[in-house]
Amino acid sequence: MVFNKPMGVICQFSGEADRVTLKSFIDIPAVYPAGRLDTDSEGLLLLTNDGRLQHQISDPAHKWPKTYWVQVEGAPDATALQRLRDGVMLSDGPTRPAQAEWLAEPALWPRTPPIRTRQAIPTHWLTLTLQEGRNRQVRRMTAAVGLPTLRLVRWAIGPYQLDDLLPGQWRDVKIFR
Repeated sequence: MVFNKPMGVICQFSGEADRVTLKSFIDIPAVYPAGRLDTDSEGLLLLTNDGRLQHQISDPAHKWPKTYWVQVEGAPDATALQRLRDGVMLSDGPTRPAQAEWLAEPALWPRTPPIRTRQAIPTHWLTLTLQEGRNRQVRRMTAAVGLPTLRLVRWAIGPYQLDDLLPGQWRDVKIFR
């Protein structure tokens, strides 16, 4: 199944009583997320009851590309985009090259709470496609090129996209290996 994870939701079905989990949105037994999105991120999450498929989607060795729409603080120039494309050095080593492009502001749902804005600093959108998935990788990559992430939405995993799903909605799909 594909699910549009809202901001603030933890990518697991159990948790502390004061934290919102996947269980608040999906009441289907024996499905598990294939990969994770941090609590501050929104967007596409694939869920399956097939453990081998779950591993394949999550494991970078299988090269399921993940596409993110990223609102950054500042104005990305050609140099920053090229650095993202070439791979950047993070504290845990260099990243693999990524696809990085400017993105016209997408028509997305409002974020709650809204992002912080500053009068003198513009924001812009990028699309980043990665072949790996380190902890908070997109946020760390954009920060490394001087463009802090303000909003992060995973738009696609392999051939699966959010399309018209609103936050908290899901639809059943057949996920192919």
